[in-house]
Order: sequence, then structure tokens, then C-alpha cells
Amino acid sequence: MLPETIRWNGKSIEILDQRKLPDAVEYIHCTSVEHVANAIETLAVRGAPAIGIAAAWGIVLANRQGESIDLSIERLQKTRPTAVNLFWALNRMMNASDYELEAQKIQKEDIVNNRRIGEHGEKFLQSDSMVITHCNAGALATGGWGTALGIIRSAREAGKNIKVYVCETRPLFQGARITAWELERDGFDTTLICDSMAGYLMKKQKVNAVITGADRIAANGDTANKIGTYSLAVNAKKHGVLFLVAAPKSTFDLSIPNGDAIPIEERSGSEIRLLPGGQTVPEEIKVWNPAFDVTPFELIDAIITEDGVFKPN
Repeated sequence: MLPETIRWNGKSIEILDQRKLPDAVEYIHCTSVEHVANAIETLAVRGAPAIGIAAAWGIVLANRQGESIDLSIERLQKTRPTAVNLFWALNRMMNASDYELEAQKIQKEDIVNNRRIGEHGEKFLQSDSMVITHCNAGALATGGWGTALGIIRSAREAGKNIKVYVCETRPLFQGARITAWELERDGFDTTLICDSMAGYLMKKQKVNAVITGADRIAANGDTANKIGTYSLAVNAKKHGVLFLVAAPKSTFDLSIPNGDAIPIEERSGSEIRLLPGGQTVPEEIKVWNPAFDVTPFELIDAIITEDGVFKPN
């Protein structure tokens, strides 16, 4: 059984520290807005829906401690710029009459919506399917069940046999550390691959679909997701593989016309300089570390939401 991502114990928020997975299952006890903001910034909690949920509970803490709600919202908005679910959740909290009740609703609704995404998305998969996924869009990135992995889980519930290839997802290995662990614990046939192997895998074997989550979807369907997603989409188009995006409607940002206007977070070069095994790249070597890329709508076959399937155009 998978651990819960975020728990409210009546006094503090308990956030699963995903930086320590898969070696240890430990929780951070957040008792202030600043604790929550730090957990989001340092990726102790990650995944667009989970970030929104954590931020909502952060406002509950602010209210209980008599802190300024406006300043608390402003602090949380500065944590990560790309995932629009963060801003969507904070906007809901800003307009709530009962903060704790609203935070509970946001968390519970996410689980229900993920289930619905799974029900709509599993119809794209055959009885025996081979799927590639990237980063982590599973139960640990959401309130539970997951978006991209929710489709895989729902397909198994429908009696389908699903084999999953998990991209490691450099530079922080969310695929290797979290997705592979999550799927293995759930008993899926799981194989880990380096990000650079996905195109060759599509050429050599019958891959049925690439399924990813999303952090922000522009009005025209251009989609921001973890860096490396765009390359997967290009390879999928080349090899005739379905490319599916699974995300709740809260991930749509209709104020942004296309992907060029999506703010892309750039993170510290130290994440790339630290190599597996503890070696480091010298400081004098320049590093570029965008956390996300944008996949243009013409490379996406379908965007799957809780309310059904959309063709991105």
C-alpha cells in the first residue's frame, strides 16, 4: 500500500518527503506557511495537483495562526511558477469562507477527478499494452490514484495487461526514484529506462502509448510538463505511437493563448552537476536547467480530463 502524500492531523500538515524516496518513507511536519513553501520549493512535495493541495493546507495553517492570508498567498505563489494548479488552489482558498473545509474539498475532489481521468483514459489502451511514462504523475503527485498512472491503474481494473516502461527523468530521477517504486509496489510489470532510450524502444518494440501528466495547458492545447516530455512526443509522432496527456481541468490556463506564454521554471545548476555516485561536474562548466518543456498541441493525440477527452487544437 502506498503512503499518503499529504495528511492533515488537525494541528499540522504531514507531507511525505519525496526527496528521500525510495530509501525512506518519512513525513515533514509543517506548522507554518513558510514550512509549506519550503517543502514545495525543495521538491519535498511535487506534482502539480499535490502542490496545489499542500498550498491549500498552508492557508489553513496561516488562518489558524492569525497570519495575513494575502501575504501567505503571495509567499506560496512565489514557490514554483509553472504548475498552474498552485495558483488555482490558492485562488479557491482566497475566496473560501471556511478554509479547512475548502482544503478538504480540494484534496478529496482531486482523488475523484483522478479516478474519472483513469476511466476515460483506459479506453485508449488495448487488452495487452506497452506504455511509456515520464516523471511521476501517480498517486504521490496527486491526492491519490494519479493522472497518467491513474489511467494505467484503471486499465488494470478493467482487466487489461499493462507493461510500463518508466523514463528515469533526469536530473532528479523522479521516474526512477518515485514512479518505478510506486508501480512496483502496486505489482505492475515495470521496466526502468534512461530518458535517451525511449526513441529506440519505440522503434524496436510495439509501444502502444506514451502517457504523461501536465503542469499547465495553454488555451490552444500546448502543454508544459517535466523536461524531456517534448522529446518523447516527437519520438511518438515519428513512430506512430499515441501521445496522451492526463490532467484535471484545473491544469488548463485559458488566460494563456499558447505554450510560448507559459512561464518555465529554471532551477539551480547544482541539480545537474551532481552525478549518480556522488561525483560532481566542475563549477566552471555552465549548466542550463529548465525544469519543464512545452509540447505543441499538434504532437498530442488527446488530453484526458475528468470531464472527458479533448482534442488539442
